[in-house]
Amino acid sequence: MGVGKACDIGGLKNWKIDEGYFNKHCNCLREHLELHDFNIGCCRAWRKRFSWSIVCGWMLFALGLISLFTGHVVSDIDWYSQRLMKPSFYLKWDRSPREPINIWKSKYSSLYYGCSKRGPHFASPVRERNSNGYLLIAASGGLNQQRTGITDAVVVARILNATLVVPELDHHSFWKDESDFKDIFDVDWFISSLSKDVTIVKRVPDKYMRSLEKPPYTMRVPRRSTPEDYLDQVLPILRRRHVVQLTKFDYRLANGLDEELQKLRCRVNYHALRFKKSVAEFSAKLVASMREMAKRYIAIHLRFEPDMLAFSGCYYGGGEIERNELAEIRKRWATLPDLTGEERRRGKCPLTPHEVGLMLRALGFKNDTFLYVASGEIYGGEKTLQPLRELFPNLYTKEILAGERLNPFLPFSTRLAAIDYVVCEESDVFVTNNNGNMAKLLAGQRRYMGHKRTIRPNAKRLSSLLMSRHKMDWDTFAKKVKSCQRGFMGEPEEMRPGKGDFHEFPTSCICERPLVKSHHNGTQETETDPEENSGTTFLSEETVQSRQDRVIGAELFSVINYQTVQGPAAFANR
Repeated sequence: MGVGKACDIGGLKNWKIDEGYFNKHCNCLREHLELHDFNIGCCRAWRKRFSWSIVCGWMLFALGLISLFTGHVVSDIDWYSQRLMKPSFYLKWDRSPREPINIWKSKYSSLYYGCSKRGPHFASPVRERNSNGYLLIAASGGLNQQRTGITDAVVVARILNATLVVPELDHHSFWKDESDFKDIFDVDWFISSLSKDVTIVKRVPDKYMRSLEKPPYTMRVPRRSTPEDYLDQVLPILRRRHVVQLTKFDYRLANGLDEELQKLRCRVNYHALRFKKSVAEFSAKLVASMREMAKRYIAIHLRFEPDMLAFSGCYYGGGEIERNELAEIRKRWATLPDLTGEERRRGKCPLTPHEVGLMLRALGFKNDTFLYVASGEIYGGEKTLQPLRELFPNLYTKEILAGERLNPFLPFSTRLAAIDYVVCEESDVFVTNNNGNMAKLLAGQRRYMGHKRTIRPNAKRLSSLLMSRHKMDWDTFAKKVKSCQRGFMGEPEEMRPGKGDFHEFPTSCICERPLVKSHHNGTQETETDPEENSGTTFLSEETVQSRQDRVIGAELFSVINYQTVQGPAAFANR
């Protein structure tokens, strides 16, 4: 057997075969062991020469550099966040579960603005004579329910390439209001402001109507119909009959549409639907009256009318009288589900006026805060409203502010609702007490106008808390209320694509403000988009909340003026 130059230690197994071969391999093994001992010796010598203090020194130096850099970044986190990440990401990253909430204005509202400009590929509307026909719309419900129908009607006309006739308002619903579109909205502005979106006319030309062989075709489309549904079911009839009327038109268009159609919704709702001059000017006078008395004010939509309580199936402890009265009203709706008796605990009912007041005081609003209450007939009248007035003595309504000047509007519920809408929209803080049409529309518009503070009670959690409030002191109650209301204060972070109704969460129409420019003198200037605030009006709002408005706990409780007894006992008894 031959052996190569390389030492084949494995060849030791052949030592019985060839003694000379065995000797050669033993010499090779000896050389390997000597080389291994040499390497170990070198390593030990190197370790002795290299001091571990040098290693520790370099490590400490590196840690010092890292600490210096991170400390600089943290101290200027706002500057870095505005340049290195999107505002929406910074907002979510920066939020702390224990961070106190500015009850008057979100600290993040300046990062966003409303945007509904047409895209570069948004085609011009077809002319009247070239359209697929005339689309008649019969809206349904009260003012705000009809407003959603009008908004969607414009979008449907765009989808069908139809000429829209100014919608007809509902004269036969519960409110029995004979007002027409022109009695509430500025019809000429409505037509002209949307001229680049849809062709709108006040009526079908008489000559064209006389030429029709059959009267307009009337139909009702299912709720939340998609654009494809309209193209499949309505368009063929429109082309064949030339004039189609869609009845009971409320929420008849799907919530989720492509971005251009969603932006059209915003242009209609927040820009084109301008109230008639007489309504707008009267409403502006009420806003001015509130501003003369207070620098800022809260508007509350109580929605504590008998019809709302009956519809919700709620019971507030009024005994058989209350049960019978609301049950009788509830008979108007034949399709309502049976009551379980747990409606309040499930968060399906409005809070009482007193409970709304307790929530606001717990959040930190002082008893000298000015309130505007938007509401119709309060169930229980002044007796129901009195506990709220005791918590906030500066409480006003349109009836109190306007007096006899309101008389021309009294026969028309939609015009009264329009007045409340304006005063609520212009308020510094808006509090909604239900999830109805006015609440959704105002919440959406206030988000669009710069995320103005909008508070929606977390009814499911608050109802249980309010029912057990006699078991805790004021400090504990206030702390729990603040915890319940996180996520219900109208913060920008509550906006998520696909969340809720688009009229309440118009995500496609909310844009992030461009980055902030820093000047050498230390001041900052926010870049503005040419579209930003176009056609809208903002009220000035303070950026820093006064120290007095942050009073909570025992100090807050001490200033609550109970007429009969003061202190924790008064809170527990209420």
